[in-house]
Amino acid sequence: MQPIPPTDPPEPSGASPAKLRHLAYERFCEQVLAGRLSPGQFVSQQALTLMLGLPLGAVREVIPRLEAARLLSTIPKRGLQIAHVDLKLIRNAFQLRSMVEREAVSHFVRSASDEELADIAQAHRDMLQRAQRSTQDADLDKDAQALDWGLHHRMVDAMDNEIVSDIYRVNSLHIKLIRIDSELAQPMRVLPAMVEHLAFIEALQARDEPRAVALMEQHISASKRRVVARASGLEEEEGRMPQLRAG
Repeated sequence: MQPIPPTDPPEPSGASPAKLRHLAYERFCEQVLAGRLSPGQFVSQQALTLMLGLPLGAVREVIPRLEAARLLSTIPKRGLQIAHVDLKLIRNAFQLRSMVEREAVSHFVRSASDEELADIAQAHRDMLQRAQRSTQDADLDKDAQALDWGLHHRMVDAMDNEIVSDIYRVNSLHIKLIRIDSELAQPMRVLPAMVEHLAFIEALQARDEPRAVALMEQHISASKRRVVARASGLEEEEGRMPQLRAG
């Protein structure tokens, strides 16, 4: 395996072990979100150390936490393997996402201020117009994904439950790995995504809880169907599980 150049400068030697462990976890998550770590990829501790720009000790100490979150596993004589995407992971991740976001939407539709919802709606309208104007916007996909996930995380965080927020963030990393694996990291479908979000935001502004919950469930179900279809197709082509069905 070729050495991976560091993406961040090494942390000052005066940082505490707890701080370094936290940084190692956060930087690992950043690498996943940036698509620099792929599902099923093997990586050595040394390579991961270079990638995260942190001491080897900090990386070793964060590995149990990453294993507990099922973001990677240690394979004897082969090294660390980033979580492999299969239909079980897809079903589990989307089921958890649906459970958390149903509650988050029910809370947010009652608690969000009119001003905040207006700002969210305007940001989505601006992004929609930006997508309609140009096909040469190099940052469009990245900015649209940040806006998209920003809304989901904002609703979950609004419940003011750190346990739920932490669980949701780990699950979001699983969803990101699934997208990388199933869609081959293709650009986000910005126009339909913004249209879906704007319809959902309209329900939030109308304080229509049943409609808001229903639209969010449709949004999540559509995403799950797309990745299950892709995963099933790939596995059928490889002859492993020809009768896979979404569920």
